[in-house]
Amino acid sequence: MSTYTNEHGIPLLFDPKLIPVQADKGIREVVDDMIIARPLARDDHLKGHLSVLAGLTVAPDLSPKVYEARFDEMRSACPDTYYTLVFEHVPSQRIIATATLFVERKFLRNAGKVGHIEDVAVDVERRGKNLGKRVIMSLTEIAEKVGCYKTILDCNEENIPFYQKCDFTHKEFEMVKYAKA
Repeated sequence: MSTYTNEHGIPLLFDPKLIPVQADKGIREVVDDMIIARPLARDDHLKGHLSVLAGLTVAPDLSPKVYEARFDEMRSACPDTYYTLVFEHVPSQRIIATATLFVERKFLRNAGKVGHIEDVAVDVERRGKNLGKRVIMSLTEIAEKVGCYKTILDCNEENIPFYQKCDFTHKEFEMVKYAKA
């Protein structure tokens, strides 16, 4: 189990040293120096993590107990698998952007690894400032650092141009089957 913590002793999901230096620098170039890039912390439910995710899909508010249990599971049961990156506005202590990279271990490609980017979300009031692009680029670099031979993501058709600006190319099609409720 990873033992990474922030300056207050709160557990972090992954090693902050994996975050590219350009992530913080890039944020300051497009917004201001009051925003930091960092790993998801165990107490980020208090900083609006779920409200940012609610901009994507149904994301009911979880109790702190449920949120922290999921965080603990991701951190300990699946080490070196989940890399949720958040951008925090320091003065307000609020999450303003987030996305998750998870690493799939394969038998193919000489037991290679594939990075999957999921749940890319930017606070509604902060959109249009390249934060989403900065999150994607940072997670792509983390994927390469941890040995992924490719990074993939799913998106709807209207978001293809955005991901092309992040150096992703359109390939194949996705199929889905939802479980019966």
